Amino acid sequence: MINYIWFFMILAGVITAASSGNINLVTEGVLKGSEQAVLVSVGLIGVISFWSGMMRIAQDAGLIEFLSRLMGPLVKRLFPEVPPKHPAMGAILLSMSANFLGLGNACTPLGLKAMNHLQELNKEKDVASDAMCTFMAITSSSLTVIPTTIIALRLTHGAITPTDIIGPIVLATFCSTFVAIIVDAIFRHFSKGG
Repeated sequence: MINYIWFFMILAGVITAASSGNINLVTEGVLKGSEQAVLVSVGLIGVISFWSGMMRIAQDAGLIEFLSRLMGPLVKRLFPEVPPKHPAMGAILLSMSANFLGLGNACTPLGLKAMNHLQELNKEKDVASDAMCTFMAITSSSLTVIPTTIIALRLTHGAITPTDIIGPIVLATFCSTFVAIIVDAIFRHFSKGG
């Protein structure tokens, strides 16, 4: 569906430019956009490499495991149907810890692993379980303390203090995660016929 939307937007832009006699603006826009994409990508490589390395050091130092143990009691309440010693619980904790630290590269495979383990526990294989929905809601809302990608983008675009957004992002992601947990609890309550 999104491909059709993009195609329609591009087609509408070309038709509008052609009908107003400014078709050259389309070519200029494509070339400038391509140039900007390359500049931003090259600028991000260094910063993301640095933060990925720092986060890998934190992961190897046991920070993610520490956060997993710290978040354990909360996660057991969020996922009551997942046995505490099941591999799904460990994968959920690791994925949430990686998200917390802004480790998007580590979070994705850990999230997929958690979903695979949750599918093993799922009684109805063609319908997402409550635990799967809760995990998806929490992962999508993504409480983040170190927003490495946004810091890198701000640095690439010349921000004087690229890290001054950490406070607002922590607040915003805390609120989004809190709302996701509340909405998930409401949906669970009503799905059970309460």
